[in-house]
Formats: sequence, structure tokens, C-alpha cells
Amino acid sequence: MNRITSPLTWTLAALIAGASFAASAQTATPPERGASTPHIKLRQQREAARINQAASTGELTQRETNRLDNQQQHIDNLETKAAADGSVTTQERARVRAAERRANRDIARKAHNQRAPSAAQ
Repeated sequence: MNRITSPLTWTLAALIAGASFAASAQTATPPERGASTPHIKLRQQREAARINQAASTGELTQRETNRLDNQQQHIDNLETKAAADGSVTTQERARVRAAERRANRDIARKAHNQRAPSAAQ
């Protein structure tokens, strides 16, 4: 049986093959992606900048600054521990984000509590 194939048939076949290849390439994830936490790192940088800015303007006392810095270190430790096995699970990510939300609220509260550093420092 002889088949007559037109250029249109070949073009459609090539388009379908290309589309299926592109779809499979989009769903593939590199192995190191599971441990990647760029949003967490970016938020950590922004929070550190907020703490430093509030400390330099006198909105935070030294004790408040130290506590907030320790809280940021705790979040960094959580992130490191979560990524230690090569992937960050949804539960681990949620735990880190919850700690970040607490830290964000603490920074805002302590920076706007009208408490000034003592003059004896």
C-alpha cells in the first residue's frame, strides 16, 4: 500500500513532535532545584537590611537589635537544616516561612514601639 504524504502532513507531524518535546522539557526539574531556596534568602537579606536601618536610626535598642539578629540566625539555621538532605519539603518550607512571618512582625513591632536607646550607652 502506497501512502501519499503531503508537505502539510509532514509539517503537522513536526509541530506535534516539537510541542510534545517542549512540554516534556518544561516538566523536567534539575535535581538541585529541590534544595533551592532563593525566596527565603532574598527575604533574609531584606529583613537584615530593615534591622540595620532601624538600628542605625535609633528605632531599635541594642537589646532589640540583638534579639532580632538572633531570630534571623535561627531562620538561617532552619533553612540550612531543611536543605541539608538535598531537598526542601513542603512542610520544611512552611516551617521556615512561618518563622519568617514571626520575624517580620517582630521587626515591625520593635521598630515602632517608641522605645529609644538609653542615653548611657
